[in-house]
Amino acid sequence: MSPLRIGLLLFLLFWLLPLGISGLLHLRNGIGDGWWAADRSSAGLLPPPDPDAAVVRVLAAPTVRWRGIFASHCWIVIKPRGARTYTRYDYTAWGDPIRVNGFEPDGRWFGRLPEVVFAADGPAAEALIPRMQAAIHAYPHQARGDYRAWPGPNSNTFVAAIMDAVPEVRAPLPPTAIGKDFPHDGRWLRRTATGFRATIGGYLGLTIGLVEGIEINILGAVAGIDVLRPALKLPGLGRLGTGMPVAPVVER
Repeated sequence: MSPLRIGLLLFLLFWLLPLGISGLLHLRNGIGDGWWAADRSSAGLLPPPDPDAAVVRVLAAPTVRWRGIFASHCWIVIKPRGARTYTRYDYTAWGDPIRVNGFEPDGRWFGRLPEVVFAADGPAAEALIPRMQAAIHAYPHQARGDYRAWPGPNSNTFVAAIMDAVPEVRAPLPPTAIGKDFPHDGRWLRRTATGFRATIGGYLGLTIGLVEGIEINILGAVAGIDVLRPALKLPGLGRLGTGMPVAPVVER
């Protein structure tokens, strides 16, 4: 079999087929035209705010309408020690891109249940929060009109940039986080928490790392393998494997 045919077969098996299956699942489970009125209440993933505790969370949930076939939306929640409420940061297409407390901290994303991607508490969170806040303040794409759903900068580009600023956050975003590989700072090659990422404008890329595994990005859709916790990463379907990822919680 020629290299071209092998490449086409791999593209069919690891990109087109998973997206087709995800599309069928979305027809059954997705949120349709009524997405704006869908449930956005708390999913119960955060403890009651404790003024004596610092908290950091990164969450992700499938997005809405047809985008839910292949994409998820990520956001950041922090609570410095001494604060009595959580602060949620999203990057959206509505108004000023960085939206603060526009939704419940752990709210369902228009009916879709979120999952915790990363969690830190206590002294570990206290050490992360000032640098995360500084990275949010310095994020370069803050003007109205900067948001682009594809290839970025979008919500996942924003969260990936903040995580890049604090390498201690050793947790990859879901493979369905379209836009996470967009070069938010213009660099086509950069170090990650445990490896490196190369990208051509977010359209084509390669990520290799201990935590990240091996990821190949084609037009924003990511396929790859998780080596540390054996699993496949597939466009639309996300992460499939026996060892599901566990958020690396640092106890108080």
